[in-house]
Amino acid sequence: MEKTVESGISSAIGKLFRDNFGKGPEAIFVSIAKPYITIYLRNFLAPMEKILLKQENELKFQETRDLLMKELTPEIQSIISSQAGVQVDKIYYDWSTENRNGVLFAELDSNLDETTGDYLSYPAKKQVHAEISRFTQKAQKSPKKLTSCMLNSRTLVSRREDIFVLIEQELISSGFENQLRLSKRKLEKSLIDKKFLESVLHQEIQDVFVDWDFENDTGFVIFILKPKNNMVEMSRQ
Repeated sequence: MEKTVESGISSAIGKLFRDNFGKGPEAIFVSIAKPYITIYLRNFLAPMEKILLKQENELKFQETRDLLMKELTPEIQSIISSQAGVQVDKIYYDWSTENRNGVLFAELDSNLDETTGDYLSYPAKKQVHAEISRFTQKAQKSPKKLTSCMLNSRTLVSRREDIFVLIEQELISSGFENQLRLSKRKLEKSLIDKKFLESVLHQEIQDVFVDWDFENDTGFVIFILKPKNNMVEMSRQ
């Protein structure tokens, strides 16, 4: 089988995680649509992490993952750049401890205008934006600018700009980014009306991931949708 860019990224990321966590993801799904690349990790939990979650110590799990990911981020950027022939601007990540899944999210050094209309236009976009604005305003403030695109039939990415309130900006400038990130992850996910989004998208939401670029006052929400009945799920490992 001819090696694709997606399979190349998947293979290299899988090896990186096995080498550093002692166990790699069960499956890896790579989606590419400029200016974004998402890497969805299924059933990814190291033996020591299982103990932390068994002890109901999710905060320690998140802190430990974040520390290791900060070390791995430059290598992840290098893998994506070399395999896809692109310049990676930033890497984001988040985890679903409930489902044992995770996402790596690369924002490329390119413009959203390069994304084709097929990705930017999708059914229920207006309703999706309304819900994203609603829960964002409840958690902090309504986005000054909101964009979204459907990378494929299962991956919906939204980008929010100018969303932090003054207290958050003060915490960021005082060096409390890690604590703020951990708190905001839990808060934002709890505010999302998944049932409403599923009703307008006509698809069940499998996972929700969030992360932020605190320096540039930008936040991302990534929805992983379950495959429709007539779709075959394929993994690239």
